[in-house]
Amino acid sequence: MLNCGVVGLGDMGSGLAKNLIAQGFATSGFDLSKERTDAFVALGGTAASGLADVGRAADVVFVMVMTGAQAKAVILGDDGLAAAMSAGSVIVLSATIHAAEAREIGEGLAGSEIDLIDSPVSGGFPGAQGGTLTMMAAGSDAAMEKARPAMEAVSKTIHRVGDAPGMGQTVKACLQSLIGGIFSATFEAAALAAKAGVSGQVLYDVVSTSSAGCTAANTALEKIIDREFVGTGSHIATMYKDLTISLDLARDLGVPLFTASAAMQLFQAGKTKHPDGDNWIVTRVMEDIVGAELKR
Repeated sequence: MLNCGVVGLGDMGSGLAKNLIAQGFATSGFDLSKERTDAFVALGGTAASGLADVGRAADVVFVMVMTGAQAKAVILGDDGLAAAMSAGSVIVLSATIHAAEAREIGEGLAGSEIDLIDSPVSGGFPGAQGGTLTMMAAGSDAAMEKARPAMEAVSKTIHRVGDAPGMGQTVKACLQSLIGGIFSATFEAAALAAKAGVSGQVLYDVVSTSSAGCTAANTALEKIIDREFVGTGSHIATMYKDLTISLDLARDLGVPLFTASAAMQLFQAGKTKHPDGDNWIVTRVMEDIVGAELKR
């Protein structure tokens, strides 16, 4: 049985840790938040005093932080994972960052005999907590073989999308451009229905059983009509960050993203007005404009 580690025990990382522990993996973890660390220990995890302690204790470490700068510091910093992990161990970069940043991390690990799997995830808070994430994994055959038992413990589907760092992040950027468009169209439809006097339950029932129904749209509508805009595990800052990554990639490649650009502006409005809210709070910006609210 592999020894595992998780760096970053927030909404997503806590789910990874929870499912690793539930599947019998000895799991160490590190987070700057005492509250998160205490919750991790209550699940049966072992709190590490620092990143090096996680690295020394683990064969496979999941890195679930917010930004590329954080990921590089966690992995390549003076007291980071690379300085402590043994040859043949694997780092699973499950955070969503720029593809170029993932490549930089891969280059920084060159010669260390520590393998990197670039594997951002999709499924959000429910997927992380339920162990049903989709993983977009890019790594060597040896790394995938070694880490697969741990990856299977936290996911429902593992897609091998390549063998080099950056390839997983590139696929995730494409995916997020689509999800951002689905979200923004759902928020607009909710505002339209509210202004037209359609009940939230009716809209949800129709959408969820139509060709437009999907996990992203259905979840968003549920949260909107129940007026659950804060604390649902899908903070607006994360999706906002992901859309900036998608648009940066598109700019670098010369690809116009009309729908994703509009979604980005809606999320910018939501983040500016409601910085502590979750994705669905963008609907409140639309509702303020039209003067109507969609309720169940």
